[in-house]
Amino acid sequence: TLILFACLFLALSTESSSLSCRWMDHKFRQHNEETLNLLDTMVSAKNSTNTTEVEVTVAFPNHLYHQVSKSSAEDKLAFTVQILEEVAALFEEDHSSASWEDSTVRNLLNIVNKQAEELHSCIGSHSHKKKTTKLHMYFKRLSHHILKEMGHSAEAWEVIRKEAKAHLMRAEQLASSLHTAQ
Repeated sequence: TLILFACLFLALSTESSSLSCRWMDHKFRQHNEETLNLLDTMVSAKNSTNTTEVEVTVAFPNHLYHQVSKSSAEDKLAFTVQILEEVAALFEEDHSSASWEDSTVRNLLNIVNKQAEELHSCIGSHSHKKKTTKLHMYFKRLSHHILKEMGHSAEAWEVIRKEAKAHLMRAEQLASSLHTAQ
C-alpha cells in the first residue's frame, strides 16, 4: 500500500503542476513540424516575385519574442497560443488567389487550431491571461497592409506564408524553452 500511495501522490502532484502538459511534451513539436511541412508545400510557383518591398512595411516583432523569452512559463505558453490563433485567423481569410489546395489549407487550419486548443488547456487556471495587444496589432497590420492592400493576391499570400512559417518556428523555440524550464 505504501508503493500505491507513493504512485498516487506522484501522479496527483504531477497533474496539479501548473504546466504539466503531456500533450505539449509529446505532440506539440510533431504537429508543428507537420504544419511547417504543409507551409513548405504551399510555396507559390511564382515565388520569384520580389516581396522584399512588401515585407518591410510590417516588421517582424522580434522584440515581443525577446520580451516573452524572459517571462514566466505561463506567459510563454499564452503567447504561443496567441501566435497559433493569430496565424489561423490569417489563413481563414480569402486565399482563392493563392495556388493552394483547399484541403491543404483546411489541414493547416485543423492542426494549428488543435495546437492552440491543446496548449490553451495546458495553461489551466491561468487561461484568462490577457492577449498581447502588440502581437495582435502586428497580425492586424499583416492582414491589412499585406493581404487587403494587395487584394489577397498570390504574392501577398506568399509573404503571409513566409511570416507564418517564421512565427511557427519561433513558437517551437518558445515551447522548447518550456521543456528545459521544468
